[in-house]
Amino acid sequence: MKRSFAVCLLLALLLPTLVSCASKGDPVDNFRFANQDGKKFGLNDLKGKVWVADFIFTSCKTVCPPMTMHMSELQDAIKKAGYKDVELVSFSVDPEVDTPEKLKQFGKNFNSDFSIWNFLTGYSQKKIEQFAMKNFKNPVAKSDGNDQIVHGTRFYLVNKNGELAKDYDGNEDFDAQEILKDIKGLR
Repeated sequence: MKRSFAVCLLLALLLPTLVSCASKGDPVDNFRFANQDGKKFGLNDLKGKVWVADFIFTSCKTVCPPMTMHMSELQDAIKKAGYKDVELVSFSVDPEVDTPEKLKQFGKNFNSDFSIWNFLTGYSQKKIEQFAMKNFKNPVAKSDGNDQIVHGTRFYLVNKNGELAKDYDGNEDFDAQEILKDIKGLR
């Protein structure tokens, strides 16, 4: 247990450095996971669209509720702007707990419009840890004996070609208008 705590503490200290290393123009690897309706959803469904991704989990007691509230604010700004080619994707970092049903209820709590916002699960813990780090430079770590998972709090803007365009603070310094302006530039 002490070792797990030390790993989580180290990740928490390194998190700001690691998440800022996401490289603009890097393509996101192909993926196909289960959404909140239990249907397969992936990179092919996002072709030709601009999208914003984040990493959350439903039993999170700290950063995930404000992040999801901010994503909901971004959803409302996208709809108000009339953008039909923009999607939101929330990857669960706790796939063993976050079933499609749990993700759907979690999304409903934040007024999610599931026609443009998908909550994804249906992979192993190891898979999401590797996927998040490789594609978004977002460290994810589950510690033994603790139901909380350490993960980054960035929002990731992906262009129509499936390439990382920019990342933003999804928690304390969130600015929906900045992201909306960048989305407009990619459309």
